[in-house]
Amino acid sequence: MVGLKVTVRVPATTANLGPGFDCLGMALGLYNSITVWVTKGGLDVRIEGQGATDLRWGEENRVLRAIRAAFEEAGERLPGLLVELQNHIPLGRGLGSSAAATVGGLVAANALCDNVLSIQQLLRLATKLEGHPDNVAPAFLGGLVIVVQDEGQLAYDRIPAPPDLEAALFVPQFSMPTAEARKVLPHQISRNDAVYNLGRVALLVAAFAKGNYDFLDIATRDRLHQPYREVIFPAMPALFNAAREAGALGVFLSGAGSTILALCRGNAPEVTQAMAETGQKLSIVGQAMVVPLTSQGAEATVTKPPRERQRQRGTEDHW
Repeated sequence: MVGLKVTVRVPATTANLGPGFDCLGMALGLYNSITVWVTKGGLDVRIEGQGATDLRWGEENRVLRAIRAAFEEAGERLPGLLVELQNHIPLGRGLGSSAAATVGGLVAANALCDNVLSIQQLLRLATKLEGHPDNVAPAFLGGLVIVVQDEGQLAYDRIPAPPDLEAALFVPQFSMPTAEARKVLPHQISRNDAVYNLGRVALLVAAFAKGNYDFLDIATRDRLHQPYREVIFPAMPALFNAAREAGALGVFLSGAGSTILALCRGNAPEVTQAMAETGQKLSIVGQAMVVPLTSQGAEATVTKPPRERQRQRGTEDHW
């Protein structure tokens, strides 16, 4: 329907949360906005904000790829579209920018198709496009999400975001692409390291479920990926220590990096300042920010063309 508009707001996400490698993710109150208009023909993408000069504008744009995948899954013909992106999530910093693009495109397309696709179908499509579900699941669902793949199926559960916690972020100027950050990981790990992380994942999920933060510092520590990624980011331990000394409840590398995320209750500005000052001493240029955790995943708002709204009002008046 020419003139139909869908606007999607999709949150940033953080993955792993320290020990939960590829199985834990959480939504953050930092958002990208995607607006899609149905037009008479052709596909056009316009980008403002983060990545405006770097992202692909043509048909290989991640949002368009997701939209096309959703229309194919729904068995619908792809109409002409104008897509406008307002990006606030930093790129390549471990805050789920690519997941937000994929999820936003899928949610927008599903809204245009009268929401015929289930959340399971959308999650499967998003995981196929992204390669792993730990960022896309919280982008869809909000909150803290535990998600695992089992014989091609996704099993997941969600815990609402604690309203009294905030995320203190230090976002370095340099990026850490996921593919590069995975190359430094070992192919095998010791039993001790596996047990170390398993216990901390369980403790972390329990802390969020019960609102008991006494052990968050222990629960967010890791031996599977962060120590190896120090090869790429040698300043990581110093930034972790700065956050802890400033009163952070727990601190970890967000996704594959390069963002450092500290969980805080009431003292997030002090923690961000401590990380920024440490970064400055180590010649790490970065941006410090405080964002809330959020239990709200991607949201779509549909606006019908003026003529259609007028026709519906006329029908309602008739009855």
